[in-house]
Amino acid sequence: MGDIQLFRYTDLPSLIHILTNRQLTLLDPMTWDDKNDSSFVTLYREKCALSSVLALCFTRASETYHHWRIFAPTSSGVRVTLDEKLLRNSIMGINDLQLADVEYIKIPDIRKKSIDRRRLPFIKRYPYHQENEVRLLWESTTEDRHSYALPIDIKAISRVTLSPWLHPALVESVKSTLKSIDGCNSLTVHRTTLISNDEWLKHGAAAK
Repeated sequence: MGDIQLFRYTDLPSLIHILTNRQLTLLDPMTWDDKNDSSFVTLYREKCALSSVLALCFTRASETYHHWRIFAPTSSGVRVTLDEKLLRNSIMGINDLQLADVEYIKIPDIRKKSIDRRRLPFIKRYPYHQENEVRLLWESTTEDRHSYALPIDIKAISRVTLSPWLHPALVESVKSTLKSIDGCNSLTVHRTTLISNDEWLKHGAAAK
């Protein structure tokens, strides 16, 4: 069995920051589109008497059009593949950090039993279950912060997938730029063929 992987959809400026500084940045969930989601995190902060709760989201799901269009919708979008074991090694020993899978619950089920407040940041409505999300959470009872930088082992990042909307003429320049970052010369970088795959089109053309 291969290494367990997590995927992070983001954009090129954020990726360059991650690779250059060897760190992931957790931010305030209040910027999330899904207000059901951000409200649960706010309730968690209030009910647990915390000064700050910051988060970063990953997925275990295979590449889908949905993920690209929602989480990395422009030509500068990227999909970062991370080794979960190496990522967990980076957070080991930091008491204020937790990495956990999101649980997807239907409203009829949530009516039956009260929610443990400690689960609030890791609960989402069932219609989102195909996202297969994993969340990294940082919290503090004393520090009021808007971001948290987590140093990581650069080897935790095994692959970068470039946007399906990135023009093919720009791919090699982007690859060269990313590989020129210190420690990234062996990084695997490629453009996804999700929306235009030559082999798929060839089989269609051969249909009889």
